[in-house]
Order: sequence, then C-alpha cells, then structure tokens
Amino acid sequence: MSEAHPNQYREKYDLNNCDREPIHILGQVQSYGCLIAVSSDWMVTHASENCADLLNLDTDRLVGSRFIEILPSETVHHLRTRMQVLSYQTAAVRVFAYPAFEDDRLFDISISQSDQNIIFEFEPRVDSVQKVRDGSEVRALIGRVKRHETIDMMAREAARSIKILSGFDRVMAYRFNEDGSGTVIAEAAEPNQETLLGLRFPASDVPKQARKLYVRSPLRIIADVDAKTYAIRPETDPNGKPLDLSLAITRAVSPIHLEYLRNMGVAASMSVSIVRNGKLWGLFACHHRTPRYISYQTRSEIELFSELFNYQLAQHELTSELAEVDRGRTLHDDLMRQLSGGMDMIEAFNILSEAIREVIPFDGAAVYTNGDYEATGSALTKEEFLGLARFLNTVPPGQVYHTNMVSARYPAAEGYVDRVAGILALPISRTPRDYLVLFRREIATSIRWAGNPEKPVELGPNGARLTPRKSFEAWQEVVRGQSAPWRGSEIRAANALRVTLLEVVLKLADERNMMRKKAQDQQELLVAELNHRVKNILNLIRGLVSQGQDGAKSTQEYRSVLDNRIFALARAHDQLTKAEWDWVPLQSLVNTEVEAFLTEKSSRVMIKGENIDLSPTAFSTMALVIHELVTNSAKYGALSESSGSIELDVALQPDGAAKLFWREINGPPVQPPTRRGFGTTIIERSVPYELRGQTDTRYRITGFEADLVLPSAHVRPSEASMVSSQQTAVIEEAEIRLDGHCLVLEDNMIIALDASDMLTELGAENVHIASSVADGLSIISKHDISIALLDVNLGDELSLPVVEKCRELGIPTILATGYGANIDLVARFADVPVLTKPYNWDGLKKVISKVILDN
Repeated sequence: MSEAHPNQYREKYDLNNCDREPIHILGQVQSYGCLIAVSSDWMVTHASENCADLLNLDTDRLVGSRFIEILPSETVHHLRTRMQVLSYQTAAVRVFAYPAFEDDRLFDISISQSDQNIIFEFEPRVDSVQKVRDGSEVRALIGRVKRHETIDMMAREAARSIKILSGFDRVMAYRFNEDGSGTVIAEAAEPNQETLLGLRFPASDVPKQARKLYVRSPLRIIADVDAKTYAIRPETDPNGKPLDLSLAITRAVSPIHLEYLRNMGVAASMSVSIVRNGKLWGLFACHHRTPRYISYQTRSEIELFSELFNYQLAQHELTSELAEVDRGRTLHDDLMRQLSGGMDMIEAFNILSEAIREVIPFDGAAVYTNGDYEATGSALTKEEFLGLARFLNTVPPGQVYHTNMVSARYPAAEGYVDRVAGILALPISRTPRDYLVLFRREIATSIRWAGNPEKPVELGPNGARLTPRKSFEAWQEVVRGQSAPWRGSEIRAANALRVTLLEVVLKLADERNMMRKKAQDQQELLVAELNHRVKNILNLIRGLVSQGQDGAKSTQEYRSVLDNRIFALARAHDQLTKAEWDWVPLQSLVNTEVEAFLTEKSSRVMIKGENIDLSPTAFSTMALVIHELVTNSAKYGALSESSGSIELDVALQPDGAAKLFWREINGPPVQPPTRRGFGTTIIERSVPYELRGQTDTRYRITGFEADLVLPSAHVRPSEASMVSSQQTAVIEEAEIRLDGHCLVLEDNMIIALDASDMLTELGAENVHIASSVADGLSIISKHDISIALLDVNLGDELSLPVVEKCRELGIPTILATGYGANIDLVARFADVPVLTKPYNWDGLKKVISKVILDN
C-alpha cells in the first residue's frame, strides 16, 4: 500500500522502530522526468543522468554551469519570477506546458526548495497543446462529496472522483487506525477485480518516516514499476551531503516498494495524502495493471481535489465534534433538571443510566456512592466491584479511566470476562472514592488482514526489510477478552459527564444544608422588600398630599383630586399584585383607568398600534401619568364635550423603546395653562425622572398632544402583540408579490446574488444584475423594469445617474447604502426609500412592501 525507503548510506535500516527524519536521498529519479539543482548563485550543483535524453543537455557538462547558460534568458526570467511564491509556501511551484527551450517542446516544470538549492524538475508534455482548465470539474466532483453525510460515503465518492480524474484501474481510500494499522474504507475499481475493501494492513506497511514524508509531499506517482531510474550526479555535495529530495516529484522509490507492487500485479501506482490537523489521516492509493503516466497538471488537479476533500473531512469531523458537544450539553442540562428534585445518586440511577446511554453506548452500568451499590445490565456484583474499586483507587484521582481489555491490567477480571471486558470509570468524588462505571461485553472482532501482521519482517534480497505480501487472501484474527474500544468522542463525553455528576453530587450534598439557611434568607429578604415598598408608597402618598394642594380651588376639589390619584395607584397595584409583581399590559392599565373614571365615555378612548407590557416600575409611574391625562381631558379637553375622542397610538422602536402618542380630537379649543399644577408636573416629569425616558407636550388649538418615550428596559412586546404581528406579517407577505423584470445595481457580486435570490423569491420574473452605471443604464433601456434596487456607492462611481433615470421613467426605486440615510447623497432623493446595509430578507421585504403600497 505504501512506499518503503531503503537506506543506501547505512548497512542496516529498521523501518519499524526508526524515529529519525525520513530518508529523502535515494539519489535517483524516475524516467518520466529529469532534475537540475541550482545553488543560490545560479550555478548547477546536481543533475540527473536523463537530462541528456529529455532536455538534450549533456549531464556531465551541466554541473558547474550557470543556469542561464543552459536555458534561454526568457525562460530563466520566467522561472525566477515564478520562484517568488516559494517564500510563501512549502509546496512546489508549478509551471504547465511551458516552451522552456523556445521551440515546439513543452514541459511541465516543478520548482522546489532543498536546503540552499533550488530544484527544477522537467517533464516533457505528452500532449503538444496546453489545455486550459478552470477547476470547474474538480469543484463539481467535490460538490458530489459534500452531499454525503458519513465519512465512508464521502471517501467512496472521493475514490470514484480520483479514478475519473486519473484513469487508474483501482482507487482505494485507506484510513489509519489508532494502533497505526490501516483499513481500506472505500474502493472504486474496474469490473472483475478482486476487492480489497475492508482489508486491514499492519502499521509496519507505512513506516514513520514514510508518514512524515506523505504529509510534506502529498502526491507520489510511479508511472512504471519496471521503468529504468537515473542517478543524480554528483551523489554528494562538496561537504559530503547528498541532495535532499523530500519535495522532488520525480524522485525514484525504493526497490522494495516496487517489488511490493509487482507482487500485487500493479504496474503503475499513485498515492494521495489525506491530512487532518497536520497529521496523516489516510491515503488514496491508486493502482493500474499497465504502465500509466498522467501529466503534472492532472496530478495538480488531483492534489487540489485532495486538499478540498481534506477541508470537507475537517468540516465533517468538526461538525461531528460540535454535535457531540451539543449532546453533552443537552445531557448536562437534562440531568441537572431531572436531578433537581433532591434525589441522591442511587435514587436517580435509572434516570442517569438511560440519559447516558443516548451519548455513550454500554452493556451495563453501576454506581457506587457512600458505600451503596446499584447496577443494571451486564454488570458486576457488589463483591466483584469492590475489588475493582480498589484497583481504580490506584488510578490518579480526577481522571476518567478507560480500557477495552480490563483483564490485561487487572488480572482478577479474568473471572468475569464473559460479562465485562471493557470499563469506563468516572470518579464522582475525591474522598471517599465513588464511581459511576460503564461496562462493555467481550466482542469477538474478525479483522481481515492483508497477510499475517505477526510476521511483518523477514530476510530478503534487499536485507532486513518489509516483505511485500505475496498473497492477499484475507487472514482472520479473532480477538478475545476485548470489548469494543471506547472512541475519543465517548471519552470526551465522559469527561464532560464527570463534571456534570460532580455538580450534581455537590448540589445534592449542599442542598439539605442550605434549605434552612435559604428559607431564613428568603424570609429576611421578604421582610426587607415589604418594608422598602411600604416606605416608598408612604413617601409617594405624602408627596401627593403635599404637592396636590397647591392647585386646588377648594377643600372638596383637593379631596376629590387626591382620592382619584390614590385610587389610580390602588388600581395599578391591584393589577401588579394579580400579576405577581411581574410585567403587565399597558392596555389593561388604560382600560382600567378609563372604565373606572369615565364609565360611559370609555368607548371614546381608542388604543391603536402594538400591545406592550410594562415593567412593575414603569406600570406604577404610568398609572399616575395616564390618570392625569384622562382627568385633564375630561375636565378641559376632548372628553369634556360629547364629540371629542382620544387616540393613544403605541409603536415599538427598533432599539426596543416604545413611543406613546396621545392625541385629543374634536374637543374644545385648547389654550396653554397660565400656571403649571401638580397634574401637569406628573405628566411632563414622571417619565423622564422615574424611567429615564422622554415626554413632549403640546397645547395645540385642535387638541392637547403628548409624546412619551419609554426606554427598552421598561417595555416589551406582549404575547397578544407578538401573535398579532405574526398574523400581520403573514398577510403582508401574501400581498407582496413582484412580477416582470427587476434591476439590482451592486458592485459586490455576493450581495448582488443574494438580492437577486430575494427578489426572485418574491416573484420577480427576471432579475438583471449590473455592477456599473453604464451597465445599469443599458439594462433600463432594454427592459421594462418594475422595481430597482440601487447601491449608492459603486466603488469608483456613484449610481446617481441611474437613480435619476429611474425617477424620470417612474420606476419604483430603493436605495441601498452602508453610510446611513442622513448623508447628503441620499438626502437628494428624500422621497426614495433607503435600505441600510447590511440588509436581510425581512428588511428588504418591508421596504418593498412600502414601495408597492406607495405606488
């Protein structure tokens, strides 16, 4: 499956145990390409022997020559320019179908860094015409991968895609396991080929050195296992150091690996790395029964596909990890909610075990706390568990302990291996050591090995080496005494669960001790709060008594006014008490006050707009304000005559504040008061002083007006308002339907496409997109535009000529801007609706609704 590396510079080379850096110095290249190494002063330091065949250059004369002496100056200039990007990347720089010698010959060229040398590799172009690729085929194939929801299906689709791109007979997706071995998880092959799907290959098949190299050099091709290879001259530099060919794409491979492929009946191969978080996750292994060469450009496309697949793999695993986090958080919330009734761990064990099973599969579970033991499923007896608990007590505290073969670490477990083979233990206290333990039964795992993994090495013609498998018949290994392994996600979930259980234990331990103190604290708080509120009420009554007497003409009038104000407060507090001192609808306050004070005139007070709730503080303040507004109107304003009425319009603002518009209609002519009484003071100053809001009053001849602004901290939409708003939104959405052609003038393509999609969903027959004034005017001249969405600033020009043309033709227009609606550019068209960026579906729909209604 992989590339093994013999050591030409040491007598022995241990592939399985060597932790040194990979050997990149085979000193030979494959026949499909040649190599020239150039020093920093542009002198050729090394060259492969086949330069004479492929480049018509004498290899013996190359070394020591200046690079510009062997290639045309224009070619050198071009290659040096391309080298500029080497400082920003570790991979090779690519040049495709380039006439390096300014004749009919085309070459694919790779440029890479090797210590102090720049390595140029030349591959003669098989096809004489350069094919221009835009990457659409790769994007289409990766799009097919994205449709799948499991890693195995993604890998299968990716294997099919690479087979299409490369033309190889067989493409396998090979995933590394936690023990270093690898399994073929997906395969795409020509008919009548023996399948390798599901086969497992020992870890020694891909040595540590090779894995490091696969990360650095993600694609390797062997066009012909029997082709001749060519040495690099000289073998070493003046310091005796061989040329590092880590990133050389034409570097020859080990004779051992070639023998390995021949024994599989493979004449050509290619491997493509699958990298996750900088580590080798797996490989795409490609095999062909006859020699096969694919161009460097096609290999680059395959490499691009693999990089995009790596990204999709990372996204999939990240999504899975986030889903695990969400499941863990849900488990935490569920357990905290279900165990909040005061049950201890033994009483809650059934609830606990069923909740955990949703996240971590197990065959049995047990909890041991305060000397009590409870178990379910395939579990241990209490006596067996006490022995296991002593073993668990030797584990460092505060850690989740897990093993899928407990008998290998705790010999006494041999006695119950038929019931329990693996454990996952969560310590849920420090002293004494209490545990929640999950058990798994023994599972006999049949693993299809590609050969016997116990015999990976034997003596061969190349010395101590990895022996290529001469037969790929499945070899069965039956594992006894082991459970299914605990996956990383399950261990992470267990760690999160342990924290949750510690919270539960601490909560249960503290709950009884805190109940008495909590009750005492609540009683003290209740007394203090009652005392505070009574004093506030007394102070308020005192203020009403002392301040209200100034405007009274008689004792009887003073008494009546004071009674009305006190009863208004009483009615407000009745409503607050019924609501348990919670938020109360403004409408109920107004209705209660109007009905209590005006009786038969109550129908003449009309409340419009949105229904809002008031905080307890705001409710008390507004009770006096509404009372004074109503009484003043009944005495001097619209309600003093039979033809008069009052409109109270309520509007929620975008910032969450609420505006109340009090309007008196068809009443007697109004004159500003000659003196300001206490009632006027309440109306004008209560909201600003008590609630930090705003009040604006106007004594117009047509009727008294008051505008009040209540801050967002004291208002919220009531449930009735929210339902009403939803119903209105549905009606409005049903009524908003576009037709015909629309214009979107926008210099940002993504924003333009989003706007186009929105308009199309609203019914537009065709949405024309333009990014310049000229294009916009051209579209207007050719099509009958029903509505235009125009960005004010198009980067290097303004869209004002298009706006003016739309106004001239009577085309309904919407201006989009990131500057806001108050800038001079927008102010020139005050009658044109403005949509502030960034805008969304709701914002666009509302503006379009306004435009349709206005037109």
